[in-house]
Amino acid sequence: QVQLVESGGELVQAGGSLRLSCSVSGRTFSSYAMGWLRQAPGKERDFVASISPSGTSTYYANSVKGRFTISRDNAKNTVYLQMNSLKPEDTAVYYCAAGPARAAYTSEYEYWGQGTQVTVSS
Repeated sequence: QVQLVESGGELVQAGGSLRLSCSVSGRTFSSYAMGWLRQAPGKERDFVASISPSGTSTYYANSVKGRFTISRDNAKNTVYLQMNSLKPEDTAVYYCAAGPARAAYTSEYEYWGQGTQVTVSS
């Protein structure tokens, strides 16, 4: 069983930065594509960023491109989301997800974390 635990969400002022972390249990972390998705109140869950199993390929939503960076440390079974220049519209619950390699560009994730709240005040 694969378990994902997010951390790092908090209240931050607009223009600030946060780094989210997602720790993944299991010995096959390096075989999974990892993604970050977010859900704002009253809205559907949206793709934010994803990374291939090796970390060589990354994908971003247009709304975060140039501001957010996804990375992973396969030795630590952890994926990160560095978020800079945060805006109030980035406020959401951020979810970490894991799936087969193709999930990096198809979002076909199989495992999900519980989410971490990010609130950006204006």
